Amino acid sequence: MSINFEGRVAIVTGAANGLGRSHALELARLGAKVVVNDFGGARDGTGGSSEAAEKVVAEIVEAGGEAIANGADVSNQEQVQAMVQQTLDQWGRIDILVNNAGILRDKSFAKMEMSDWDKVIAVHLTGSAICTRAVWPVMREQGYGRVIMTTSTSGLYGNFGQTNYGAAKMGVAGMMNTLCLEGEKYDIKINCVAPTAATRMTEDLMPKEVLALLEPSEITPAVLFLASDQAPNRRILLAGAGCYATVRLMESEGIYLQEGERTPDAIAAHFEELADMSNAREMHNGGEHVSKILTKAAQAKGIKLG
Repeated sequence: MSINFEGRVAIVTGAANGLGRSHALELARLGAKVVVNDFGGARDGTGGSSEAAEKVVAEIVEAGGEAIANGADVSNQEQVQAMVQQTLDQWGRIDILVNNAGILRDKSFAKMEMSDWDKVIAVHLTGSAICTRAVWPVMREQGYGRVIMTTSTSGLYGNFGQTNYGAAKMGVAGMMNTLCLEGEKYDIKINCVAPTAATRMTEDLMPKEVLALLEPSEITPAVLFLASDQAPNRRILLAGAGCYATVRLMESEGIYLQEGERTPDAIAAHFEELADMSNAREMHNGGEHVSKILTKAAQAKGIKLG
């Protein structure tokens, strides 16, 4: 059965332009009622206007869909709570949250002001937390929810001049890792998308011929899959230029050192061995790592665990 969103209600943040606009339009085309949220600021987070969000709503309505505009700043708890209440007053439920809102204040770490750090963290990381926290009770009560965090290869792998952005984007992946555990019994699934797209956030970072390959619409199929009934849980889906992949955090098997060997020199001598990823595995929660190391230590000491 083809994925559709009939009867579903979605909030898309940062939905007036680029990726968010593409996500909102396609969710609506496939039947969702959509809240087009956008503060309307410039790329660095300054200013504000609802005009662009209202244009996206007009596009959706003209195509026969249902949508409302909202200008909440995702880093403002009161405004976000009001957006959630507006959605509930309009449609009575919230099924999907796409945390897409973002800004850039790129500078090398040596030149970065802490105000640039604070603002980027506030929008990308804290904003995602505020929006998710606001819809969480609704999703728990109705026994259904899909939350998509927008991470980035700048966080997963690093990118020069984006320490603030990279830290925020790795932070939302960490948030996913715990929220997926807390939401599982309520059928709330949390995933990340890591997009590479030509938007106003990236327009001056790449040559024009490269940007032409990176249409925002190429990311949206990945987001809609993660927003659907068929969504996995706790996955990072990379998307861009028609290419799709996943990335996972893996842990090496590691080694056990006897008490007299636990020195910096021993770590250095065994570093290649403990970093060998040939038997690496994915941990599904922090407890699995604790269980692994306790088992290894107990076996070395001849202790039987219950």
